[in-house]
Amino acid sequence: MTGSGVRRTILAGLVAALMAGPALAQNLFAPVVKVNDAVITEYEVQQRERFLRLLNSPGANREGAIEALIEDRLKSQEVARVGLTLTTEQVEEGMAEFAQRAELPAEEFIARLESAGVSRETFRDFVSSGVAWRNLVRARYGNRIDISDAEIDRALAATVGAGGIRVLVSEIIIPAPPARAEEVLALAERIAASESEAEFSDFARQYSATASRDAGGRLPWQDLDKLPPVLRPILLGLAPGETTDPLPIPEAVAIFQLRDIEETGAPAKEYSEIDYAVYYIAGGRSEAALTRAARIKAETDVCNDLYGVSEGQPPEVLERDSKAPSEIPQDIAIELSKLDANEVSTALTRNNGQTLVYLMLCGRTAAQNADVDRSDVASTLRSQRLNSYADGWLEQLRADARIIAR
Repeated sequence: MTGSGVRRTILAGLVAALMAGPALAQNLFAPVVKVNDAVITEYEVQQRERFLRLLNSPGANREGAIEALIEDRLKSQEVARVGLTLTTEQVEEGMAEFAQRAELPAEEFIARLESAGVSRETFRDFVSSGVAWRNLVRARYGNRIDISDAEIDRALAATVGAGGIRVLVSEIIIPAPPARAEEVLALAERIAASESEAEFSDFARQYSATASRDAGGRLPWQDLDKLPPVLRPILLGLAPGETTDPLPIPEAVAIFQLRDIEETGAPAKEYSEIDYAVYYIAGGRSEAALTRAARIKAETDVCNDLYGVSEGQPPEVLERDSKAPSEIPQDIAIELSKLDANEVSTALTRNNGQTLVYLMLCGRTAAQNADVDRSDVASTLRSQRLNSYADGWLEQLRADARIIAR
C-alpha cells in the first residue's frame, strides 16, 4: 500500500473509532493470557485490536490481537534474555519511521491515535518490540547470509515469463578445418536434403561433433528466444521435418532440422546480455584434453571458479565476455542456447581443431532487468532470508513456551 493509501486508511479508521465512542470494559487489567511469566491484560488486547483496526491490518479482531501480543511477549522475553536493550533514540526513530508510512510526522500520527483511543504507550510498545526483535535477528543471523550472484540471477529471471514459442530441433555440427572445408560443405548439403527425422539422426550419429550425436542430434524443447537471433527466423520458416541449409560457423558447418514447434502462451523474453566464459585447452578433442575438461568441470561450480583454474597461465587462455546476443559468434551462441547458468559445453574447437573450447554460461540478463540495481535485489533477498530465520526462531520460542489462556 502506498503512503497516501496508508494515510487514508488510518484517517478512515480514526473517524470510525470516534463515531463508535469509548469502549466499555470491566476489569481492564484482568489477565487474558499468560506467556511464561508475563501476563497479557484485557486492556492490552483492546488497545491492540483497536490499533490493528485503525491500520486495517489482517487479523484486526480480538483473536488476531491476542495472537500478535503473544508473539510480542515471546520476542521481548528473548530480547531480555540475551541482554539487548534499545536507546530512546532508537525507539523514537522507529516510531517516526512507522508514522512516515502514513505520510505524517510522529507526533501528529500519535495525536490521531490518541484521539481514537489508542495510547502513546501502546504505540511505543508495539514499535519497541518490533525494532528490538529485528535487531536481535540481524545480530544472530546477519553474518550467515551471503547472497550469491546465482541467487540474484534466479530472482531476476523469475520476474519475466518463459518464451512465447519453443521448438524441438535436431542438430548436426561438423568440424570444418580449412583443409576439409569443401569436403565438409558437400557433406552438409547432402545431409540438408534429408527427407526424414530417422535419416537426419543417422547422419548425426556418424558426423556430428556435439554431445547430442548419441541421441541422433535430438535436442530437448528450447525457448526460441534463447537461440541465436540469426537462427530464429530460419527455424520459424520451416515446417516440422524440414532442414536448414548448411550454416557456416567458425571452423564448422551446422545443419538443423525442426521436429516440432508450439506456442507456450507466455510472453517472450528478450535478453540484453549473455555472460559467458571460454577456457582454451590445448590438444583439441584428444583424450588428454577431454580428460582435462572433465576434471575442470568436476572442480568448478560457477564461472568465477575458472579464474582459479587459469591462474599462472597466459591471460589469453581465459576469456570472460558479456555481450548482446547478436554480437556473440554463431557457434558460441548455438552452444549457449542449450545451456542453463553454470552449465558447460565442450563441443567446439579453435585453431584448426588443435584447441578445445571449454564454454560455460554464466548467466542471461533479461532486457527488462538490464537497469535493475543488483544490490537492491540482494537486499530484498537478504531481508526475505532474515524473515525466514526469524519465523523459524519464533516458532521454536512458541514451542518451548508455557502459554495459558485465562
